[in-house]
Amino acid sequence: MSWVLLVIGLWCAVHAVNAWRPIRRNRLLFVWSFFAAWLTIELAPLWLVVEAVVAVVAVWAGALDRLVGWVGLVLLAGSWLYQLGLYVQGRATAGIASTAIGDFGLDALAERPVVARQRITVDRNLVFRRVAGKELKLDVYRPRDPGHRRPAILQIHGGAWVIGDKREQGIPLLKYLASHGWVGFNANYRLSPGATFPDHLVDLKAALAWIRAHADEYGVDPGFVVVTGGSAGGHLTALMALTANDPTYQPGFEQADTSVQAAVPFYGVYDLTDRNHTMPPEFQRWITQPLVVKAFIDEEPERFAAASPMDQIRPDAPPFLIVHGDKDTLAPVEDARDFARRLTEVSTSAVIYVELRGAEHAFDVFGSPRTRRMVAATERFLFAVHQAYRHDPTSALAPDPTPVPAPNPS
Repeated sequence: MSWVLLVIGLWCAVHAVNAWRPIRRNRLLFVWSFFAAWLTIELAPLWLVVEAVVAVVAVWAGALDRLVGWVGLVLLAGSWLYQLGLYVQGRATAGIASTAIGDFGLDALAERPVVARQRITVDRNLVFRRVAGKELKLDVYRPRDPGHRRPAILQIHGGAWVIGDKREQGIPLLKYLASHGWVGFNANYRLSPGATFPDHLVDLKAALAWIRAHADEYGVDPGFVVVTGGSAGGHLTALMALTANDPTYQPGFEQADTSVQAAVPFYGVYDLTDRNHTMPPEFQRWITQPLVVKAFIDEEPERFAAASPMDQIRPDAPPFLIVHGDKDTLAPVEDARDFARRLTEVSTSAVIYVELRGAEHAFDVFGSPRTRRMVAATERFLFAVHQAYRHDPTSALAPDPTPVPAPNPS
């Protein structure tokens, strides 16, 4: 049993070290490193309990009768201290987000009445588009009681543009917002390699047009729809906000209003050209070139630039809340910082960047302390933007009500 405790201690210590410094550029360990860090960081309270129970059983069975057992216990104790630190970091999210948001919308928040959360209901698998032999569907998260002209949010799942589903991501945020009077739409879109960019973006703009066309049916204000998503969904969220009403991405529905009133990308990918040299070479060789864009970047760099939010930044962008973890293994935090800086320099709307200490990619898949606090902070940001839209269209917080002119296709 002493050796068993040693092995468990080594195993936990390795995972703790990996969570502290994830491996990003070793093709053999990259995938393991991400999943191990992700699960270790976001489920730290669970692992603390499980490992403590295992340790108690091992000690009861005589694991400390030999020196190796004591070594294993020391390693376990070290990993527990680190996991406790991860838990504290997760709980600190509220403070980090509050500091980043600062005074944004503080007046609106101070005047906000205290109301009970509403019960919600979910309408599943509504077809919003039929294309390329596929029926694309979305789920609707809404308050159970009828309403009128509610704010709406479109959620976009991630999965490297090749996997993923509306049932897997964004659920904590959608449920929270629905309980506060929002209507949430969680949409699927065509995936690569069957889809070639910009098919993904076109499908989501069609979803946005469908939401506005069915606004009365779901009690939605068609003039106020925001967009959010994580990872590849964060990439598409940013593009949705930065390419509003561009007919290039609206074939067959060019006249539809595809503007959004705010964007909240989580751990997004903002550059497919890798201008900052932050991505491992496999990102382009294995994913974007053969599967998503289906071109070689050295031959058609303009296609990769067109798919990069970094290259679509514009002064009339809507308000942005950009959320990223500093331990992100899959979407480099350096690119998120660069995108936020560039957008802040150009945009006339608010740009808020929240960098979460200790957070991995896809942290909000779990209902962890970090997720719960970031969801609440996101709702605060969106509430402020919505209040400005409703009561003071001239406010710096309000989205520009002027329709975005469509770029010249040439």
